[in-house]
Amino acid sequence: MQPLQPGSPNQQVFSDTLLELAQRDRNVLVVTSDSRGSGRLVAFGKQLPAQVVEVGIAEQNLVGVAAGLASAGKRVFAVSPACFLTARGLEQIKNDVAYSDQPVKLVGISAGVSYGALGTTHHSLHDLAVLQAFNNIDIVIPADNFETRAAVEAAIDHPRPLYLRLGKKAMHHLHAPGTPFTIGKAIRVRRGDEVALMATGETVEIAVQAAELLAARGVSADVLSIHSLRPFDETEVLETARRVQAVVTVEEHSVHGGLGSRVATLLMQAGVTPALRIVGIPDEYTYTGSQQEIFAHYGITPDGLATTAEVLLEGRRVLTR
Repeated sequence: MQPLQPGSPNQQVFSDTLLELAQRDRNVLVVTSDSRGSGRLVAFGKQLPAQVVEVGIAEQNLVGVAAGLASAGKRVFAVSPACFLTARGLEQIKNDVAYSDQPVKLVGISAGVSYGALGTTHHSLHDLAVLQAFNNIDIVIPADNFETRAAVEAAIDHPRPLYLRLGKKAMHHLHAPGTPFTIGKAIRVRRGDEVALMATGETVEIAVQAAELLAARGVSADVLSIHSLRPFDETEVLETARRVQAVVTVEEHSVHGGLGSRVATLLMQAGVTPALRIVGIPDEYTYTGSQQEIFAHYGITPDGLATTAEVLLEGRRVLTR
């Protein structure tokens, strides 16, 4: 495999893509909660000031205003830090957006532990869990620039409420040109037949790098980018799990209620039983440091994932001997 080529932060790709779409359609609006700078929407605001609504630091109002505009036929992207959007605005997301069936695009920026040393108050390790508990809201977590652009383009005409989760770290390009993208359909980044690394968001890049390490150690690793938690690609996950001996899920989220929980529930109910390990943030207040330091502390690194996969795979081999 060729070295991964560097790209831009997914948040930058989001704002660039949205500006292009909004320039062609005056009904595309951005609602922000004092987050133009952090959401990289300064250029959008300067070029299309009539298509920005600023509510200030008031996430509940942000969601309510976005729902009202959507009910009037506008194509609305409500942009706010993920930690605040899905905590302070949770009741409004539940009632004004999901229950009222308004096709608002809720955009959680600086997600996961992107805020680093600002700590637990600014980390969004709960958002996937709480939103999966709500009916009628789709959840998309792009891995790289390609998935981000494709997700924004798909979101414009998406008929249901949607949550788009973005980080602010510069990402590498993971996909070949022309790779198909459909909300609800996982993308295989690498094919293997011993262990499957199922990842979402910015951790997909780490899973790809871990697969490279495993290949050098003689282990064949499959990598799935599961960019959609709802709709969830049950078919691909089950088919992959049936042909490998072990599955490692990885996410920038609590180990409770995110990708790992979704995969584990599906496999158990389907009677598919590879060895399984959920890698994420454990049930504790996070270690203080940069995003990279937090990842290293919890084993969300190429070597950490590769080691986890090897240990899991060896345990399964011992059981079958």
